[in-house]
Amino acid sequence: MPLMRIDMVRGRSQAEIQKILDIAYQTASTALHLRPRDRYQIVTQHDPEEMIIEDVSLGFKRTTAFLMFSLTSSPRKVENKQTFYKLLVKNLHDQLGIAPTDVMINITTNRYEDWSFGDGEAQFLNGDLN
Repeated sequence: MPLMRIDMVRGRSQAEIQKILDIAYQTASTALHLRPRDRYQIVTQHDPEEMIIEDVSLGFKRTTAFLMFSLTSSPRKVENKQTFYKLLVKNLHDQLGIAPTDVMINITTNRYEDWSFGDGEAQFLNGDLN
């Protein structure tokens, strides 16, 4: 899985945070074709004044329910990324009532040599992962 960081305003229950993580994982598994148990997610909660997310020109109204998904990933197909964007917003709205305008997603692509999952090895390069 890509490394998924989720920034949110402090105040959600543990159950809601877990649901957000599960929805994001299931959506990424489907859209980005992940392996089972390939899951790296980190939540960072902020006080409201620590997150300023203003729209440049799209007219989005943001609320304190805002979620910022920042993924670092090996290369993915454009159509898979677009599917992920659409499904994640839909699933969060359908299952938790989070407005689509309160979800922002950013994917930063890197290469296989940029990953070490442990033991000081580059598993994509040494053949442990393909």
